[in-house]
Amino acid sequence: MSPTTKTIFLNLPVESASTSVAFYTAIGGTHNPKFSDESTACIGLSPAVSLMLLERDRFRSFAPKSKVVADAKSSTQMLICLTADSRDEVDTIVENAGKAGGKKDPSPAQDHDMMYGRSFEDPDGHVFEITWMDPKFNPHGVEE
Repeated sequence: MSPTTKTIFLNLPVESASTSVAFYTAIGGTHNPKFSDESTACIGLSPAVSLMLLERDRFRSFAPKSKVVADAKSSTQMLICLTADSRDEVDTIVENAGKAGGKKDPSPAQDHDMMYGRSFEDPDGHVFEITWMDPKFNPHGVEE
């Protein structure tokens, strides 16, 4: 088997695939129509990470053992953390999320010099942390 880059598809329930496409493309995601239809949207966040945004009934078809699909506005399903290349990129993504209909900073910003992070909540309540980490930070002197 040849080595390949592994791709992560995070499947999230949403109310509207089209609303989700508008939101995630506004914050820098790339819509992939190849894996999208009227109730499903694929958004690339990086070459290795994509969101599969499935309207609730469609999501339920992928998770048949779930009697109830959690509502991210009232319960926490997961916390998703994505890295950014700079502090400015962290701020840009979160500001764009707010302008696109999301909620900026549902959790307090974190600034620890070597790491800076903020968060946003998408229109469906999913929380994303955006974090920059200083690539020179190595408190334990670990060699790569």
